[in-house]
Amino acid sequence: MNLLESRKKILNTLKDSVSRGNIYGKVMLLIGALMIIPIIIIPFYPHELKHIYSFAIPSIISILSGVAVCRAKNRGVKSHEWQSSLQEGSLPVLFAWCYGIFMGAIPFVISKELPFIYALFESTNGWTTTGMTIAEVGSMPKIFLFHRSFMQYCGGLGFMLMILMLISGKQSTNLFNAEGHPDRLMPNIRQTGRTIFLIYNGFLIFGSLLYIFFGMSAFDALCHTMSALSTAGFTTQVESIGAYQSFAIEVITILLMLIGSTNFAVLLLLTRLQFKKILRVSEMRFMIFVIILFTFLIALGLIFEMKMSVGKGVHQALFSVVTVLTTTGYSTVNYLEWTPFAVFLLVILMNIGGSAGSTAGGIKLLRVYLMIRISHANIKEKLSPSNKITVLKYYRAQGKELIDNEVISDTLTFISCYAMVIVTGTLLITFFEKCSLSDALFEFASVFTTVGISNGLTSTTTSTATLIVEMVGMLLGRLEIMIVFIGIRAGISKIKNKIRDLRG
Repeated sequence: MNLLESRKKILNTLKDSVSRGNIYGKVMLLIGALMIIPIIIIPFYPHELKHIYSFAIPSIISILSGVAVCRAKNRGVKSHEWQSSLQEGSLPVLFAWCYGIFMGAIPFVISKELPFIYALFESTNGWTTTGMTIAEVGSMPKIFLFHRSFMQYCGGLGFMLMILMLISGKQSTNLFNAEGHPDRLMPNIRQTGRTIFLIYNGFLIFGSLLYIFFGMSAFDALCHTMSALSTAGFTTQVESIGAYQSFAIEVITILLMLIGSTNFAVLLLLTRLQFKKILRVSEMRFMIFVIILFTFLIALGLIFEMKMSVGKGVHQALFSVVTVLTTTGYSTVNYLEWTPFAVFLLVILMNIGGSAGSTAGGIKLLRVYLMIRISHANIKEKLSPSNKITVLKYYRAQGKELIDNEVISDTLTFISCYAMVIVTGTLLITFFEKCSLSDALFEFASVFTTVGISNGLTSTTTSTATLIVEMVGMLLGRLEIMIVFIGIRAGISKIKNKIRDLRG
C-alpha cells in the first residue's frame, strides 16, 4: 500500500468515526485536532522545533482514542441514548471540559515547562477563559504562548458549539443548551454554530489587523486578539497591555473586550449594521449605564484619593472598568496601589460580568438587570395604594420578552447558588492560605468570574489545595454552576445504573 492510499484510508476512518460516533468520541477527536494547531507557528520560529512532540504526542493519542471510542461504542449504543434531555446533555459537556483541561496541560508537562499541578492550573485558566497565570511569561517559548491564547479562543466558543457543526437533531439542541448558549441565531442549531463561528473568526481577523497597524507584532497581535475576544486575558508580555504604552492599542483592546462580552445575537445585529435594534436591547443599555457609572465613580476615587490628574484618572478608570466588567483581566496598572474604595468597585464589577450568551463570566448583565427590575417592581407594588399588577417586559436581540415567573425563578435561583459558591470558595481559600477574608474574596471572585486578576495571593508558593479550589471555581464560573452539578449527578446515576445492570 503506497503513501497516498494509506492517507486516504486514515482520512476515511476519521470521517466514518465523526459521522457515526458518539459524542464522547467526537469530543476526543476534536480536542486531539485542536492540540496539534500550535505547531503551525514552528515555521516562523524554527528553533522551537524540539517542542513539536509536546503537542504531537497528546494530539495523536487523543485522536486514536477518539476513533477507538467511536467505533467501539457504536456497536452497542442505542441511537437515542444521547438524545433525551438537558440532564443527559450536561454529562458530555462536563466530560468535554474536564478532558480538554487535562489534555491542555500535557504539552507543558512533556516539555517540562511546568509541573503537573501548575500545568493543570494554566490549562484550566486557558479553556475557562480566566487568564490568571503562575507561569514565567517572559521566558516561555512562543509555541506555548500561542497554546495558552488558542485554548482561550476555543474556550470562548465552547467545545459543544464547535462539535455542533458536525452533528444535528435533538442531540445538538440538548448539548447547545447544556453548555449555556441561550440564543438560537438561525433556524437550526448547526447553522447557529456556523454563524457564531464565522462572526468570531471575522472579528479575530479584524482585531489582529488593527493591532498590527498600530505597531504590535503579528504574533502578539494574534495572541492578544484571541484573548481579548474570548474575554480571557492571557498575554505575551509580563506587564500585559501596559507593556506597549500605547493609547491606540488600549482603545483597540477595549473595543475587542466589549465585542467579546456582547451576546452573539447582538453581534449578529452588529454585522448587519442594525444599530437601532442593538440600542433597544435592555442588556446593552444596562451595559452602557454600568460602564459610565463605574468609570465616573472610580475616576473620582483616583483623582481625589490618589491625587491623579483628571485625564489620567478617567483613562485608567475606563480601561479598568471594561477589562473587569467583561471579565477579561488585562491590566495597564498595578491594582495593589489602588485605594480600597476603587478595588471594592472592581469586585462589584467582577461579579456583574458581561452579557448572557457571550464569552464573559460573572452573574451576567441580564440577570443583574432583571434582579433590579424585579426588586424595583416589588417595592413599588408594596408602596402603591392600589393593588395594580405591573407586567414587566425587557428587550432581547430577538424582540420583546415577558419577565414571567419562570424568568424570575431562574434568575433568583442562579444568584442564590452564585452567592453560596462565592462564600464557600472564599472561606476555603482563607482556611488553606491563612489570609484575610478580603484577600480571599478578591482572589476567588476573580477566578470564579473568570476575570483572572490576582492580588498576589496566587503564585508558585500557593498551596495545591488552594489551586484546586480556584480551578473548581473557574470551571463552575465558565459553565454557570448548575451544569456542573447536573453533570455530576447524571454521571453518578449512570454509574449506579451500570452497577445495577451488572448485578442483574
